[in-house]
Amino acid sequence: MNALRIGQLAWLLLALLQVLWHGCLRAPPPALLIAVLPLALLPLALPLLARGAQRRLWWAAVAALLYFSHGVMVVWAMHGLPRVLGWIELLLAVLLIGATGATGRHAR
Repeated sequence: MNALRIGQLAWLLLALLQVLWHGCLRAPPPALLIAVLPLALLPLALPLLARGAQRRLWWAAVAALLYFSHGVMVVWAMHGLPRVLGWIELLLAVLLIGATGATGRHAR
């Protein structure tokens, strides 16, 4: 599996984690779910507007920096299931960023 595919898979898994986390496991009241879920997914959806797979992946990696920061904050401050989800978020963000760097290295 090449770096582009790994990055795209990490991007997809990071988006699915947001749906699982904010939509199912720690679901807010139904009135807030309409606002919380789109806000959690918006940074991961915006790179879809870019042209070309590598450019989309690069913008997804830029967005993943937000999720990396959020994952560090959750791991540091929470216990139990939120801490586990924070670790998963953090690792997927690192995988996405690393795969994007590897894709850029292969492009040269």
